[in-house]
Amino acid sequence: MDLLKSQSLCLLSNSTIQDDILMKRLLLTHDPDGRWLDSETMLHAVGNIMFHASSTQGIPGLHFTSISKDDICEIELLGCTEPVGSIIRKVSCLITSKCSVEGDINSKTMGLFDLLENYRWDAKVVLVIAAFAAKYGEFCGLVQLYQSNALAVSVTRLKQLPMDLRSLKPRFKALSLLVKTMMDVAKCIIKFESLPILYAKQDSDILHVTEFHIYIAVYWITRSIFTCFSQVTEFTTKKHEQVYSDSTILAAWELSSLAYRLSNIYNVLKGEVDLCHQEIGGNLHNRLLSLTDEIQNDNQEFLTLLFPMKDYLPLKDCSTQEKIGVSELKKKIVVLLISKPEQLTLEQSLLLVQQTCDHPLNEELRDSYKIIWIPLPSSDGWIDTEETSFEILSEFLPWYAIRKPRLLSSAVVKYIKEEWNYKEEPQMVVLDSNGKVINSNAIDMIKIWGPRAYPFSASKEAELWQDENLTMKLLIDDINPLLAYWVKEGKDLCLYGSDNLGWIRQFNDKIEELKRQGLQLETIYVGTNQSGERVKEIMKTLATEYNPGNSLLFTKSQFFWLRLESMRRSKVRQTSSDQVLADLSALLDMNERNEGWVMIGRGSSSDIIRLQGRQIMECLDKYAEWGDNVETLGLVDAIRNFLQPPSVEGPCSHSYLVHSSRAQIEGTVVCDVCKRPMKKYAVYA
Repeated sequence: MDLLKSQSLCLLSNSTIQDDILMKRLLLTHDPDGRWLDSETMLHAVGNIMFHASSTQGIPGLHFTSISKDDICEIELLGCTEPVGSIIRKVSCLITSKCSVEGDINSKTMGLFDLLENYRWDAKVVLVIAAFAAKYGEFCGLVQLYQSNALAVSVTRLKQLPMDLRSLKPRFKALSLLVKTMMDVAKCIIKFESLPILYAKQDSDILHVTEFHIYIAVYWITRSIFTCFSQVTEFTTKKHEQVYSDSTILAAWELSSLAYRLSNIYNVLKGEVDLCHQEIGGNLHNRLLSLTDEIQNDNQEFLTLLFPMKDYLPLKDCSTQEKIGVSELKKKIVVLLISKPEQLTLEQSLLLVQQTCDHPLNEELRDSYKIIWIPLPSSDGWIDTEETSFEILSEFLPWYAIRKPRLLSSAVVKYIKEEWNYKEEPQMVVLDSNGKVINSNAIDMIKIWGPRAYPFSASKEAELWQDENLTMKLLIDDINPLLAYWVKEGKDLCLYGSDNLGWIRQFNDKIEELKRQGLQLETIYVGTNQSGERVKEIMKTLATEYNPGNSLLFTKSQFFWLRLESMRRSKVRQTSSDQVLADLSALLDMNERNEGWVMIGRGSSSDIIRLQGRQIMECLDKYAEWGDNVETLGLVDAIRNFLQPPSVEGPCSHSYLVHSSRAQIEGTVVCDVCKRPMKKYAVYA
């Protein structure tokens, strides 16, 4: 690395006077006014054009990235009201007009820089390459079509384009090689321009050297484009015998010479840009670390460090596709949803949407916090499937997302993985209004409590669990409005699960029979945590043969199991062992044994009973023996007393002081210890 730096410095010190003068002239024409072009996407689109153009000429060994999003209208240009296509046409017309007159090519090239003075260096490069790609693509398209399309034949003859291109293959090959080399250099320029230069050392030698070579590289690419334009123009301005003469060899040699020059520039520039990337990335990472110990007045610096394009609206509102800047997040709680692009399953996404945006309580908190999706690829670079997954999901999710996640700095990715312990599983990191991390992973508490968990801090999670017991309200209250109503009404509820349709029918038939005898119980089928087509078929059967309300929709049943898993993970973070954790684990373990099971309880009561399928059927078959106790003991205690009868008959000897009320005086009080009815005494004070 030091050797490369010394070589670069040597090149700078030994640069010719002409290069120094050239650099100064280039800087005089460079006056960026804040407009920003999505140069990387445009370069991909140019590569797509050149890929197909080269293929039509039968030139092997040239591989350009082929992408689907090659529509020039989709390439973003911010800070400028003129469409991208119009700018490219202006560039093309200027080059064409200058190529048609005599003159020094250097003067012609500098004239083009005057037109592009308000653009950054990466934008200048891709605009001139795009202008040539459009002209060359049009030429190759006509040549390809003229053999089978009457209109193309007429246009080809009108423009006097050559019909036989076989003798021009050396020129086409040299031209394609030059374009590929220009694109390689352009990628280096784009990479450099995307770096947060603010975090480079002010006296960085490698930065100054790289900037010098960026200017020279932009000049030689622009100058090469003039040569490319001239060569394509020759096909229509010269006679056929001139086109196919020895001038073809000379033209191919000229193109190859330019490719060789740019190849040398690329070899040096690539190493320099990599060094700058390492230096700036290291400084950026260190700044992120140092912010942890500093007191900030807001979250703006931290968010600006995290997201690229700070001046160019790095975020988008997925629901409206509106571009958003980090200033929109000032003084807000920010929840960063980090995941692989394709890892947010439909069910996970829908559950998070339900527990945030669609939750009734969210209306009160809508402007207090924002969720931002940060997709991270599995490897160092993005692949087509990951890009597609991000584009599809980001059009439907109601949160914010990074608009160009591939531009996320590698230093930021490193920080996320190391400091927030991201292990390629969905994770929600919460920043307070000052940009401080208050919870390294709030995804489970959001799945469990939704907006009730606001501000989603680790301390809030501990507070929520402090007085929480395993109740029907906790398990199902947020899943379905009907279930929430049943919980509020204090109805006896029975959750049951299995993939054994025979047992399910037997259980439901028995419940229906007992309801006719007076049993008041609402049953809800929740499937299994390995939900699949089998469970879907069972749900259809239940909807047809029984009351449609006694089964959750398939998606809602998956919500139940996702929340249950989240409860266990969240509880494990709070304690290694308590009754709630034991109950959660027992329920999940019972389901994994592929047996029928039931859980019976009421509203916010923590008095819940769990039974295996065989046990509940034995109990229901003997309903006549314990059914009369439901009115006095309640359903859960009546079942429990039947399954585990007290060893001593009659009232218990425990003491329990209750406040006087008509309901308690007239009703029966059940002992919390032995679950038997207690003898009643009145105490007057």
